[in-house]
Amino acid sequence: MTKNFWKEKKPQEFTSEEWESICTRCGKCCQIKLEDEDNGDIFYTDLVCRYFDHETCCCSQYENRCTLVPTCLKLTPENWNTIPWIPQDCAYNILNKTGNLPEWHPLVSGQPLPSERSVKGKVVSENLVPEDEWEDHIIEDEDD
Repeated sequence: MTKNFWKEKKPQEFTSEEWESICTRCGKCCQIKLEDEDNGDIFYTDLVCRYFDHETCCCSQYENRCTLVPTCLKLTPENWNTIPWIPQDCAYNILNKTGNLPEWHPLVSGQPLPSERSVKGKVVSENLVPEDEWEDHIIEDEDD
């Protein structure tokens, strides 16, 4: 990968490796989100998909995730700026809004993602909570 490729290319021009490297592996995409059927508001929960690996903050079934979980949305250069539930501090969202990556991003800092920016240790598997109790797991905002 070319250093600072995100400054030189449009996302649609990224290689697969470059596209994937924008993801910080924070795990926020794996959080269960609930939508208010009346007004479309999106609420984050402290629940994550059953395939979430709590140690790595990654999907344990990444290559097959959309087959195993049909509602799992694959973020692509074509749809990344049209998805309403992407967290404000998602690197893809920041890149879309500013054209740059934040100083804490591993590609910029050369360091792993700071733990406070991930869901590690803050979430519970959806397998451990009956679906009729998911509303009880709504968190104040996406950064909780």
